[in-house]
Amino acid sequence: MTAPAGAPPALDRSEPGVRLRVVQTADAEALAALIRANREYLRPWEPERDESYFTADGQRDNLHGLVESYEAGEMWPGVILVDGEIAGRITLNNVLRGPLQSCFVGYWVARAHAGHGVATEALKQALDVAFRELRLHRVDAFTRVDNHASQRVLRNNGFTTVGTSRRHIHVDGRWYDEHIFECLAPWDDGVSLTPPDERSASRPER
Repeated sequence: MTAPAGAPPALDRSEPGVRLRVVQTADAEALAALIRANREYLRPWEPERDESYFTADGQRDNLHGLVESYEAGEMWPGVILVDGEIAGRITLNNVLRGPLQSCFVGYWVARAHAGHGVATEALKQALDVAFRELRLHRVDAFTRVDNHASQRVLRNNGFTTVGTSRRHIHVDGRWYDEHIFECLAPWDDGVSLTPPDERSASRPER
């Protein structure tokens, strides 16, 4: 498969070393190698995967679906780069328009980069994509109740806990409860559907 023409370059508004960009089919081999190397590290937090998922061909199939959804405006699937090398994935999933203007975010970072602020910086940039580029109003997130590291990443980026969903995800052989987090756009005023600059641009001149 091929990435969409003119796929956005790596973002350039972060701390040195950490960048995001939209996934490309050319990432298949690098992602497959990274996922295989981190298979046991990620296993407790990931759904069960078919063996093909850990191959370059399996990743190409997966990326093909992500690219199609990206082109349709249904998600923003990104890779996390550290010094130009793929270090994880971050995705703005299930983009909803109309009266909701929302999505939910999911991410993972390779073990070698865990605990070094990479996930925190990546999420910061992903929120910039959500609120500035996609012009969304709300980003939700879900974490297993015992995933304290991920919860720190969310709270460091302004997410707040809004509740707990019982038996919300089946991973590692059983159902787990998950905390629900939310983050509202910086431009939220409790009334407006779109960011101020978009509203101003749509007003007719008098």
